[in-house]
Amino acid sequence: MKSVAALLLVGMLLLWTELPTGSAWSCPAVQITCALLNPPNRCFIDRQCPRGKKCCQTFCGRKCISRPPPFPVSYG
Repeated sequence: MKSVAALLLVGMLLLWTELPTGSAWSCPAVQITCALLNPPNRCFIDRQCPRGKKCCQTFCGRKCISRPPPFPVSYG
């Protein structure tokens, strides 16, 4: 009985670690790539970023970015 409870606990912990952290948006697509062999990465997972930011691949390495605006912004 104890082994069943422990197995359920481990399963729940695994599912919990896979849940999104409240950010349902995805990273923007990268159109170009920099020529550096080892571009600098400022993060590797979303948890290394401040709240509301996501760790995304940019044109030259990974970094924390903010959510894009819901509609295009025009200044004019």
